[in-house]
Amino acid sequence: MSHPLGELSALQTADGSLSLHSERFDEAFHSSIGALAEAKAKFVRPAQLERFCRKSVLRVLDVCVGLGYNSAAMMNALPKQSAPTLQWWGLELDPRPLSLALMHDTYRALWSPDVLMRLEQLNQTNSWSEEQSEGTLLWGDARSTLQKLPEHWQADLILMDAFSPGRCPELWSEEFLGALAKRLAVGGRLLTYSRSAAIRGSLRRAGLNLRSLQPAPGQRLEWSSGTLAAKPGGSEPLADAGPGWKPLCTMEEEHLNTRAAVPYRDPNGHDDAQQIRIRREQEQQACKKESTSRWQRRWRHRTAGIESS
Repeated sequence: MSHPLGELSALQTADGSLSLHSERFDEAFHSSIGALAEAKAKFVRPAQLERFCRKSVLRVLDVCVGLGYNSAAMMNALPKQSAPTLQWWGLELDPRPLSLALMHDTYRALWSPDVLMRLEQLNQTNSWSEEQSEGTLLWGDARSTLQKLPEHWQADLILMDAFSPGRCPELWSEEFLGALAKRLAVGGRLLTYSRSAAIRGSLRRAGLNLRSLQPAPGQRLEWSSGTLAAKPGGSEPLADAGPGWKPLCTMEEEHLNTRAAVPYRDPNGHDDAQQIRIRREQEQQACKKESTSRWQRRWRHRTAGIESS
């Protein structure tokens, strides 16, 4: 029997938390620094959950739920005495990662009893409903399941954690990222580990303001650890710098003018990865943007290890 993600094998990350490797995408679900550490640094910290008080509603869309770390870490971090009403939606292709994670005692021990109960209900019935919160997990290609959300529902937070753009361009296309941007409420934030120029360019063209995520304390210093993209407006404008983020530096802005910034395109919303990659490669070859290798040479001391695509 074939599975959407191929064979899955367990991995232990640096902080001791469980991750998985997908045979189909030939990629791990998390970076080697640690699945839990990554969720806290790239999703929980820059979300500024303290903004949501007892009487407010927190609307969250988790794209590519996987093992559930990002949403579980977010729910774990909400203030217990003044937690907001939570409206949660999740999109995921394969039910096995969450199911496999819940079989591990080390994973289960990470979460408070109420968060663990929600994860178990999602695994068993695809939803949970409580007095102050509710959640629904939709299975299938996120390009299709995104359209199944209530028509006028918008998110305060979108947690975008698909496999890397080179491996899974279907979920990093200009069109899909634009559709996610439309689902953001005014002042809402999309958070992702990706620092790709192609992704940042698409998010900016969708009208979002960009910030660069910083590594968590104690983690290896890199030029960026991801991206915060916010919809302008609201009562609390996004600061230039904040907990876990800073403005894009000159190097990052110049990165958006290179061939690496040519977006992934999926105009019909159902092309496969190879079609999308070929379309992008053809556009890169035809464009007059600066080569990424030239940009790298100019910033060699800052860009060690970055892909040139």
